Amino acid sequence: MPFAEPAGGGAPGRTGPASAVARRSPAPLLAVCAGYFMVILDVTIINVAVPVVGRELSASLTGIQWITDGYTLVFAGLLMTGGALGDRLGNRRVFCCGVALFTVSSAACALAPSAAVLVAARLAEGGGAALIVPGSLALLQQAYPAPAARSRAFGLWGSMAGIAASAGPLLGGLLVSTVGWRWVFLINLPVGAACLLLTLRYVAPSPRNAARALDWPAQCTVVAAVALLTAALNEAGRRGWSDPAVLAGLGLAVLAVAAFALREWLARSPALPLCLLRSRPMGGAAVVGLLFNFAFYGMVFTASLDFQRRRGLSALETGLALFPAVAMTMFASVLSGRLSRGTGDRPLVVSGMLLGALGLAGWAAAGPRPAYALLVAPMMATGFGTSFALTGSTATVMGAAPPAYAGAASALFNTTRQIGSATGVALGGSLLAAGAGVRISMAVGALAYLTAAALAWRCVPAKADVGDR
Repeated sequence: MPFAEPAGGGAPGRTGPASAVARRSPAPLLAVCAGYFMVILDVTIINVAVPVVGRELSASLTGIQWITDGYTLVFAGLLMTGGALGDRLGNRRVFCCGVALFTVSSAACALAPSAAVLVAARLAEGGGAALIVPGSLALLQQAYPAPAARSRAFGLWGSMAGIAASAGPLLGGLLVSTVGWRWVFLINLPVGAACLLLTLRYVAPSPRNAARALDWPAQCTVVAAVALLTAALNEAGRRGWSDPAVLAGLGLAVLAVAAFALREWLARSPALPLCLLRSRPMGGAAVVGLLFNFAFYGMVFTASLDFQRRRGLSALETGLALFPAVAMTMFASVLSGRLSRGTGDRPLVVSGMLLGALGLAGWAAAGPRPAYALLVAPMMATGFGTSFALTGSTATVMGAAPPAYAGAASALFNTTRQIGSATGVALGGSLLAAGAGVRISMAVGALAYLTAAALAWRCVPAKADVGDR
């Protein structure tokens, strides 16, 4: 699949010592992947730690949800801002600022004396993540201009999500059970420092595009929509779905989305032109990303709470119990990358979503108190299916983007995925708080996977279209 050049003008034909080093050195790839690894690791590593954090900091279930979701909602809400800043100020500069903010915020999380301080530090972490992710693909395009080398770099970048997701619960459980939950955040410090040093040493400065508008009104509506939706879902479990505050939050979130669409329609230089959303492959694949993140991360969160609260497992035991689900993600991402050249994207995405639906439906059908052995195959199917579909949906979004809007397309896809993660965790926690049980949560996730499969069948190009994208 041909990858579009970054919106900020990453120069593929650039020459010079830095470019020559990049072509023969893995250092730029290591630098970018280290930053991306931290971002994804912090999505999953916290899941097995939050019950312990909640006990030690006397946090309510809603507070526990905000420790998890505070990070993802800011991450999702500011991704488009991070992409626009990278195009305007230079992707390397914004990437490094994001790594620095993320590292300092991780230290603040580790030292937090209360749940409120921890939530605030997690919000700052999410802001750092939003600066890291949009520029990461642009930096790889810049560092590896040769198509073959660039494709390999993108493949390894994508596999970082699987590796981080696989390592998160197990590493989190190990740290919580040995040195304490604060080390879940302290581990980011050496990784962040190494990422900064490698980036400054081996990644060339990026071009700036001062004409790129930031469109602050549009950015504010995105943040408002994500925050209102997540807050309403978080509070639904405690207040009830018919509570006026919950209904008001959901209504205001819809209004924020409408305001964003109106702003983009009227703006001379929109952050996300509506013509991109009208593209069936791009818009459809973005919604598919939202749905499979909703189902997968909702499953990981609710299963973590169930294993520790109802089954009495320790944090380490919970990480080991979740390992079948997250370990499959790394294997599936590598396999799907190899198969996509021959099959196209549609079969991978559709089959992955159907497999994920089968996994969560199997969990829901296993009974109210199933033996752990009965959950291993459903977890493996869910993890494999989600990651198997990720490569194809990413390729679809980027392949449908015009070269001038590659950054906007990447930000759109990552934004919808993080919204899915945040809402999956929020809804899962609310269902548990309302006494609905794990089976209902898994059934909802299975329905999300089935919806994604149907949407992918209509929107993701078939093999015959791959060469045209």
